[in-house]
Amino acid sequence: MVRSAIITSSRNRNDQEFPALVLAAGASSRLGRPKALLTLRDQSGQGCSLLDCAIGQGRLLSGDVGVVCGAWYPLVRFRCRAQPSRWVSVEDWQTGMAASLKTGLRSLGPYVKGVFVLVADQPLLDTKALMAFADTARRYPGLPVAADYGKRPGVPAYLPRWLWPEVMALEGDRGAGRLLTEVGATRWIIPGVHDDIDTPEDWERIRRKLRQTDLRARQSPG
Repeated sequence: MVRSAIITSSRNRNDQEFPALVLAAGASSRLGRPKALLTLRDQSGQGCSLLDCAIGQGRLLSGDVGVVCGAWYPLVRFRCRAQPSRWVSVEDWQTGMAASLKTGLRSLGPYVKGVFVLVADQPLLDTKALMAFADTARRYPGLPVAADYGKRPGVPAYLPRWLWPEVMALEGDRGAGRLLTEVGATRWIIPGVHDDIDTPEDWERIRRKLRQTDLRARQSPG
């Protein structure tokens, strides 16, 4: 059961200083269809898209959530049940993730202290860990923080503003992972980061995990 798709953040302090960006511009070529529109089930039992879920995760971090889109736009916008604070279109999305990151940063205002970055294909992220991650970043706004993948940092990540010029220098299908390693970003354990969706096999694996979680929840005493 996907809880994060319907949770909204109660925090509204300084949200414009700490916005969140959901990167959802890729073509999903390995999957063969737009992964943002894959259907999950939320806590109420209703269908929601993978992008709906990601927007819900973004709202755990900030009330100001932007979705960076490219391929399959505007279809993903019209099919999306949850609406973000803004949609940010990437003209050169075909060149890779760096274009999405840079376009997303350009969309932010001059008073932003740092930005949370998520991707749209990690529906099993632990909500409590996400909120603790956000609280740490807000408490230390000049400190880069990223999810711990074991040998490397990755998304979700928090990029303080002083790091943005380095991000703007990235090219091609390269995210900020290597840059976060170079600057010694604090690594945060967020269960679920390894459960991303790139292929049909990934999607079936995630669906099995969701069914197992749902079954355990229904069998637990109330």
